[in-house]
Amino acid sequence: MKKDDGVVKRAIVTPDKHAPLHDRKAISVLQQAIELVKPDLYIDLGDVGEWESVSHWKWKNRKKPPLEYIVNDLVVDVQSVNDMLDDIDESLDKVNCDVKHFIAGNHEEWLSSFVIEHPYLPQYTPQKALKLQDRGYTYHQAGKYVKIGKLAYYHGHHFGGQYHTANHLRKLSGSIMYGHFHSFQMMSSTGFNGPIEAWCIGCMKDMSSEKNAWLKGRPHSWTHAFAIVDYYKGGQFSVTPVKIINGQASVWGQLIKGDK
Repeated sequence: MKKDDGVVKRAIVTPDKHAPLHDRKAISVLQQAIELVKPDLYIDLGDVGEWESVSHWKWKNRKKPPLEYIVNDLVVDVQSVNDMLDDIDESLDKVNCDVKHFIAGNHEEWLSSFVIEHPYLPQYTPQKALKLQDRGYTYHQAGKYVKIGKLAYYHGHHFGGQYHTANHLRKLSGSIMYGHFHSFQMMSSTGFNGPIEAWCIGCMKDMSSEKNAWLKGRPHSWTHAFAIVDYYKGGQFSVTPVKIINGQASVWGQLIKGDK
């Protein structure tokens, strides 16, 4: 599919993956979609890793082991996240997409906090651990809004609640796209400057109960998804959400089946 005359650039935007707890079929669908869509830019909304090794929740009500044990687990986490990013970057390289943004999530903040606590281990900041500069990503701190045209992006942890998209519109008075909540939700509104939209685009995390024991079997509204964003002259945009159902999705009329 070629760009319409009015489309000046196209983006693929992806939410929370939480490697090594990522859904491998969802990542495969994403890779195939990248190679089909051939985006001009790629935006990762953060929580690319679970980072359980440095989670403050892991040692709640338990005594932390010596640092060397934590670092051993962290090394494994770093490798698993890099392996997943290698797969995504391979597809981006195939279509010459070299404009890439990485917006840190609250899980990446765990890495940053670990380095603050252990400043002699600077190699574990998100930027260095994930080799983001070498990969060609522009890194943005957690909580930062990255505005491209008339749509802003960030991880999504500022304004929660059951109707978090409505809360974002009410607080920001502008269009926004985020992840964090792992659910799919959209809300639109309007004002003197025209329509505004808020999009929460789900997650790409394995949703099986054995990978999310902390949910304790509770029902949830998580959805595997990502988004294609078309930009028009003047910064106007349109969003095409892509939901991944049982490891497959329809993109531009083409059925994509994910491989493990």
